[in-house]
Amino acid sequence: MTWTNKNPLPADKAVPSAPAEDLGRVFQTLGDPFPAGSPEPTETSDANSNLPDFPEEHGSHDREGVHKIVGKSSALLAVLNLVRIVAPTDSTVLIEGETGTGKELIARAVCANSRRKERRFVKMNCAAIPTGLLESELFGHEKGAFTGASTQKVGRLELADQGTLFLDEVGDIPIEIQPKLLRALQDREFERLGGTQTRKVNVRLVAATNRNLEKMIAHKEFRSDLYYRLKVFPIRVPPLRERKDDIPFLVHYFVRKLSVQMQKPVEEIPAELMSALMACDWPGNIRELENFIERAMILTCGKSLEAPVSELRQAVATPISSTEGSVLDEHVLRIVKRTIENLDAMRPLREEILRVLRETNGRVGGANGAAARMAIKRTTLISRMKKLGIRSNELYAPPQSFLSPGAGRPNFQEAE
Repeated sequence: MTWTNKNPLPADKAVPSAPAEDLGRVFQTLGDPFPAGSPEPTETSDANSNLPDFPEEHGSHDREGVHKIVGKSSALLAVLNLVRIVAPTDSTVLIEGETGTGKELIARAVCANSRRKERRFVKMNCAAIPTGLLESELFGHEKGAFTGASTQKVGRLELADQGTLFLDEVGDIPIEIQPKLLRALQDREFERLGGTQTRKVNVRLVAATNRNLEKMIAHKEFRSDLYYRLKVFPIRVPPLRERKDDIPFLVHYFVRKLSVQMQKPVEEIPAELMSALMACDWPGNIRELENFIERAMILTCGKSLEAPVSELRQAVATPISSTEGSVLDEHVLRIVKRTIENLDAMRPLREEILRVLRETNGRVGGANGAAARMAIKRTTLISRMKKLGIRSNELYAPPQSFLSPGAGRPNFQEAE
């Protein structure tokens, strides 16, 4: 399959009908998952995937950057529907999901659609702060509370008063600090470290974790009372392997964004590359996919995206199991099979190009070049050679497997 922006989405790719109530302004880009004014990719039988221009301005900006939620899969729509339901309330939300799935974006979506959206959104990554400083960062401290406390410090909880506090990686909070956090959530009051004055706060808490808190409770690493206080409204963000239909949209989004950042006019995504991307398990989820596309953009020299496909094939051949022991499902296996069949179907063309190149001693252009003998343009032949992974060292070397990864760019004579 090849993805372009020329034709409407087929019926089986249509977006499920939304509830009667609109999903809210934070989801206005869901129907158009790319920057406002940019066409979206759809499925056709063209040879390449043409990318529309990526505008300098991303169009409709939410103040918390929620426009970055990209996709139309039923799994993502279900998550956003839960956000729509819980956002207007003040209930505590616990966002669960693997690393790289976009839990912070969901947290910001909750804030942006809440009654506190004009108030502060205070974020604290509990895993990034040393244990000895975490209590001070969360609750603040008084001057002289400990060695080095030369001034008074206001904690994140107090800063978020009347707004939203987002505790990322809440499972990494030390168990000795958890009772104080539980009290702050239940009674809405706390004391700064080294202080005696009780302070009142009105905070809407959104927490996120990639850890199994129930298992941590069993190992006495997390308090059960705090867990149930956090799990008022749980939202599970699905891993990328459970929302494969969103991969083409994410790939086009990242390519256009990086095209602007790197000033590279990449306009095409080969169909076989897109199939390979969809076949991968992506244990690192969206973060891993974005990093892979960035690496591909760095390697790309022309207008067609070039990626280290050998890495993808290796990932498909030896998929990395998730914590739940998930494996490639039947849908993904069908994609892999179809990709291999497409590569096998292109084998005769590859062998024909190699035969003509051998006859012309590797000469591509010119009156006696391979392009002239095959009655095609020189640029067309070069493009096909790149896509088929034809290299100059193959002309007089023993035949290799068509699926073997290429190394290096063609080094043929391109005389006019």
